[in-house]
Amino acid sequence: MPEGHTIHRLAADHRERFGGGAVRASSPQGKFSDSAALVDRQVLESAEAHGKHLFLGFGAAGWVHIHLGLIGKVTFGDGKAPPPTDTVRLRLANRAHWADLRGPAACELITEPEKRAIHDRLGPDPLRPGDDPERVWPRLSRSRISVAALLMDQKLIAGVGNVYRAEVLFRHGVAPFLPGRELPRQHWDAMWSDLVTLMREGVRTNRIDTVRPEHTPEAMGRPPRHDDHGGEVYVYRRTGQPCLVCGTEIRTRPLAARNLFWCPVCQPGDPTTR
Repeated sequence: MPEGHTIHRLAADHRERFGGGAVRASSPQGKFSDSAALVDRQVLESAEAHGKHLFLGFGAAGWVHIHLGLIGKVTFGDGKAPPPTDTVRLRLANRAHWADLRGPAACELITEPEKRAIHDRLGPDPLRPGDDPERVWPRLSRSRISVAALLMDQKLIAGVGNVYRAEVLFRHGVAPFLPGRELPRQHWDAMWSDLVTLMREGVRTNRIDTVRPEHTPEAMGRPPRHDDHGGEVYVYRRTGQPCLVCGTEIRTRPLAARNLFWCPVCQPGDPTTR
């Protein structure tokens, strides 16, 4: 599932290509046809993201709310759009650009109050200016749930996915199994600040890179990482490989229906070693 930086990048891409102008909207798949007809020829006034939710604002016509889910994808193109396939849920186009949405978990036309209700059930997003990490601390500091599970709770923190979860825990030496109530406040403040920096860079480069300068392939004289998720990381999907810092084999185990990755030496506190 795309992480929050991808959705913020999509919002920026829509603003760049379609913002301020009327767009043609259609639903070749047919599942969004009635709503697409209401949006067709309307001006895209705004595009924004909150966590893993994308909102495209069309004034009085409402907001197109998109959640990509596990398989959703947006494809952009320049010039005249090619004939669409019947898998396209929503196509937006103008004279210079087009965008096709396929396989989303959600694609719906909603009102302003319905949009606000979505925001209200989401936690602060490290990429939304003004979102306050102070909102997270009261619940985090009282919870017996592991920090790793809490970081994936979109009602607590919006936009953090499996990659950023694993990487920010490693970067701050936090054992993923540590209960939230045992996490020192200074660690939480540092992790939030780090997420802001890392995710902003993810928006800029459209990939996730989390290793510090001294651990890049160039600095260490090692081959670059080859993975369909791209980017240089410390622990994510590196099971059995040596930690870039201490050389210990990276471990993995399921947690909250997702695979968790960590280094047992750099992140001490693994209950499986007791």
